[in-house]
Amino acid sequence: MRFFALWRRARARDSAEAVYVKERFGVRSLHIGSDTVQSAMRIARPDELELAYTRSMMAFLLFNEAPRRVILVGLGGGSLAKFIYHRMPQATIEAVEINPRVVALAREQFHLPPDDARLAVRIGDGAQHLARPGPAADVIAVDGYDGHAQAETLATRPFYCACRLRLAPGGMLVVNLWSSDRGFAECLERLESAFPAGTLCLPARRPGNVIVFAFRDHPGALLWDDLRQRARTLQARYGIEFVSFVEALREMNRSDARALYVR
Repeated sequence: MRFFALWRRARARDSAEAVYVKERFGVRSLHIGSDTVQSAMRIARPDELELAYTRSMMAFLLFNEAPRRVILVGLGGGSLAKFIYHRMPQATIEAVEINPRVVALAREQFHLPPDDARLAVRIGDGAQHLARPGPAADVIAVDGYDGHAQAETLATRPFYCACRLRLAPGGMLVVNLWSSDRGFAECLERLESAFPAGTLCLPARRPGNVIVFAFRDHPGALLWDDLRQRARTLQARYGIEFVSFVEALREMNRSDARALYVR
């Protein structure tokens, strides 16, 4: 009942941009402006990744097993931030979220830790933040949606170019896209244009989500045998379905029996 009251109060304040929480069957979910689930947390396992697309975003570990610095654009309930914070102690995380209500709920309802030497949450525009000079990142992960569409400023070629410039050698941009979005093809073309070293697409298990991995530098030969071995190791370490990710990479990318090819 407490969370129903929270949901009702938040929607009453601003029905167009309401940020509210629901809870059902042991899963707490965050909503922004619609009933579309933006983030979810299983209450019994608050630091695990409940949604399939967030687990798919972590497939960047197949190409960089130990990133030292991660920038997250779009916080949501803090699922990625929490997972990286608790499971990857070598990494520092900087999260940029434009909506202060989202940050407040992530802290109050979704167990996001307070800022410390490894975690910093900034309230601001992610596109503006990446356009400014700053420390290079090994991974930049972008998940910037409201209840209806991707934020326009996070889907432009200048934004993707700014991300590439902020990446360290060997760094990667990870972008969550909706394949049902009418601008999906154009967005993918912008990513490919901004990252000439190559991109890969991973369809998430949840229908409609496609995760794009864009490489600052060409990753070299991606042999299936190597990827499968890496996936088995990562799956045992993190409890995420990395072996399935490797097989799903065949669906939207060039490959043959020996290797996967970036485009």
